Amino acid sequence: MTEKKASKPKKTNGKSKGKMPRTPLLDQLESGPWPSFVTGLKRLAESEDKQYAPMMKSLLGQLEHSYENRLGYWKGGTVGVRGYGGGVIPRFSIVADQFPESSEFHTLRVQPPAGMHYDTKTLRDLCDIWEEHGSGLIAFHGQSGDIMFQGATTENVQKAFDALNEIGFDMGGAGPALRTSMSCVGASRCEQSCFDEQKAQRMVLNHLVDAIHRPSLPYKFKFKFSGCANDCVNATHRSDFAVLGTWKDDMQVDQEEVKKIVAERGRKEVNDQVINMCPTRALSLNDDDTLDVDNRSCVRCMHCINVMTKALSPGKERGVTILVGGKRALKIGDLMGTVIVPFMKMETDEDYQKLVELGETVMEFFGDNALEHERCGEMIVRIGLVNFLEEIGIQADPNMVSHPRTSSYVRLDDWDNEVEKWEQRQKAKSDAPAAAAE
Repeated sequence: MTEKKASKPKKTNGKSKGKMPRTPLLDQLESGPWPSFVTGLKRLAESEDKQYAPMMKSLLGQLEHSYENRLGYWKGGTVGVRGYGGGVIPRFSIVADQFPESSEFHTLRVQPPAGMHYDTKTLRDLCDIWEEHGSGLIAFHGQSGDIMFQGATTENVQKAFDALNEIGFDMGGAGPALRTSMSCVGASRCEQSCFDEQKAQRMVLNHLVDAIHRPSLPYKFKFKFSGCANDCVNATHRSDFAVLGTWKDDMQVDQEEVKKIVAERGRKEVNDQVINMCPTRALSLNDDDTLDVDNRSCVRCMHCINVMTKALSPGKERGVTILVGGKRALKIGDLMGTVIVPFMKMETDEDYQKLVELGETVMEFFGDNALEHERCGEMIVRIGLVNFLEEIGIQADPNMVSHPRTSSYVRLDDWDNEVEKWEQRQKAKSDAPAAAAE
């Protein structure tokens, strides 16, 4: 019998349990002018007094290994917490034999407070929980708005969630489900806010929370709430149901503040940075340094208000515009949201309840009619906007036109009649509540 040769030890990128791995490729990411995530990972890995340090050292080794081979070494699986069908993103390492301490690196998605407001104690409690049960790596916030607790073993996922639930936090959305919503800071701190974003978010999400925890949709569905057209949470192009604050009456103008700004910056700068930047040429500067606004042409883009904040502000009759179908590239490329409600008042609880009901109607129609792995915007393109509007009970409106016809072969001689019919329908719709009240 021949004696067996001893097997060669597997290459581990210079890593051992108590030693930092060699990471020449990752080191290059720290050499640029901007802060690097690698620095944060190294800081966690070098925290020798913390229980998660070996996991983070192993993670750095695996990441370097991925960069060397230009391959990802994570696979999915099934990991969850009791009573929930989503919220945990499983990550199991394919090269666990080389990097055993990071062989399981699951992510918990946790819903943040509406408007993302925290006090110091809450932030410290969150960090303490993740230092005890996870890797210490936290992202504020993910694309859907979640707090991303990244790096937990299967054993610790339930423990971490129980501790988070104890301080009032709930699991966020993942998979083919209603995803965690986002709202901007809005009414709490921003003078441009046109409705209560946090109230809208809480009412919609509280009503539909079962769709977050128990995935039952063909694909993901997102709500986002921005207080004005600045759209600080990217609702228009990153959510299936976007709620943007707007106003219906004339923009408010403080002419004395306009004169002060012109005196400070000069007419040329005001013309260059405000008047000429208006996309519809709705602004003009008078000889006496006052500002004229053609409100019928104003498209509420917010540029002039952003530049002349003290002088200009949204009108007094405020509410929201609702758009559907925004998304990033998948089957048919990027889509911006399509307007389905040009203006809805948001003053009373009944107004907010109408928003909740419309959101539920759209999401349920999406759940019943979309194909697997198809976003709401892709479904609308497939079935047609007119069919979608008819099914959710909304009448077509010229404001919904994303691009006018450009064909010279379209007859124009009957457009006046069509406009007259539309105006009659609008008048009948506005007269209906008054007739009902009588």
